[in-house]
Amino acid sequence: MAAAQEHLADSADEAPIPFRQAVEALRSARLRPEIEIDPTPAPKRLAPFAYALEAAVVEHGSGPGSEDKDLADGRLVLLHNPAGDDAWHGTFRVVTLARAELEPEMGADPLLPEVSWSWLTGALEARGVSYGAPSGTVTRAGSYYFGGLAAREPATQIEIRASWTPAEGPGGVPDMAAHLAAWCDLLCQVAGLPPAALDLAPRGGVVPLPQRRGAQPR
Repeated sequence: MAAAQEHLADSADEAPIPFRQAVEALRSARLRPEIEIDPTPAPKRLAPFAYALEAAVVEHGSGPGSEDKDLADGRLVLLHNPAGDDAWHGTFRVVTLARAELEPEMGADPLLPEVSWSWLTGALEARGVSYGAPSGTVTRAGSYYFGGLAAREPATQIEIRASWTPAEGPGGVPDMAAHLAAWCDLLCQVAGLPPAALDLAPRGGVVPLPQRRGAQPR
C-alpha cells in the first residue's frame, strides 16, 4: 500500500482533478513581496496525494555587501485522500509549521501560546476562509550560551505547528490560494512585521508581535 501511495503522490497525471486544481491555486497565489516560497518534497505516507511548499519572510540587504535575513520560515503541506479521512472530516488537510526567533522578554510571556494560536485563527478569519477540525501546538524554547559562546545574547524561539481541514468549494476544491495567503500572514506576524505592513488588519483581538531582534543571515 505504501508503495502504491508513493507512486500516486509522484504522478501528477494520475492525481484527481480537485487535487490538481488545489495545487495549481497554491502555485499561482499572489503573495506579499517579503515572502519567498518554493516547492519542496512532500511526505508520501500521510495521504495518497501530497504537495508541499517551504517559505521564508526575507528582509533584503539595503547596501553593498549586506546580506539577506530570514525573519521567519515554515512549511505548508496539502494532503488529499479522495476516499476521505475520519480524523480530517473531509478529503483535504492542510499541515503547517511556522517558526521564528523572539525577544527573550516576549518568549517569557505566559500568554504567548494562546496569543500565538490566535495569530493563526485570526489570519484565517481575516482571509474569510472556511475550515474545520483545527489542531496544533505552540512550542517555545530558550537558548543560553556559556564558555566560548558566552558573548552571545540569550535567544528564544517559537514554533507553531497546526493543521486544519479546508472547506471544499465547487467541484470539491478548497480555496487554497486564500489558505496559503492566511498562512503567509501568520509567517509575517511571527516575523514581527509592523501591523501597518500587513495586507489585512488583525481581527478578533489578534495581538501583533513586537519587532523581532534576531534575524538570521541566509
